[in-house]
Amino acid sequence: MVIGASPGSTGGGIKTTTFFIIFISCFKVIKGEENLVVFKRKISNFTILKSFSLFFIYITIILISTFFLLNTNQHDFFKCLFETTSALGTVGLSLGITPTLTTFGKIIIIFCMFIGRIGPASFIMMLMLKEKKSVVDYPEEKIIIG
Repeated sequence: MVIGASPGSTGGGIKTTTFFIIFISCFKVIKGEENLVVFKRKISNFTILKSFSLFFIYITIILISTFFLLNTNQHDFFKCLFETTSALGTVGLSLGITPTLTTFGKIIIIFCMFIGRIGPASFIMMLMLKEKKSVVDYPEEKIIIG
C-alpha cells in the first residue's frame, strides 16, 4: 500500500518511479558513484532530493496520523497503522475499526484519504504561497558523514 501506482495514474502511495530512484540511488552511493545514471540517462540531483523528500513526508504523515489514532482510540498499533496506510494509499481496505473510531479519528482518516488522493507533493505545493528562487549561489562544501 505504501509503494503505489505508476506516475500519471490516480492510485495513491509513493509512485513506483519515486521508489525506484530512492532504491537505485542508495546502491549508487554505496558503490561510491557520484552521478545516478539509469538506462543511459542521468537523473538530476534535484530529482533524487525530491524523491527522498517525498518519501520522508509520506512516512511522516503515516507516523503522525497513526500516533493521533492511537491517542484518541482504543485500538492496537498495527490496526491503526493499517487503517492510516490504507487511507493514505487510497487502497480502500479496512480492518473494520473505522466505524468505531472517534470523530477526531474519522477526521484523521478523511485527511489521509484527501492527502493520498492529491498526493503529498501536490498538498505541500498547495500550502506554499510561491516558489522562492535563490539569487545567491553559494560555494559547495564537502562534509564528512558516516
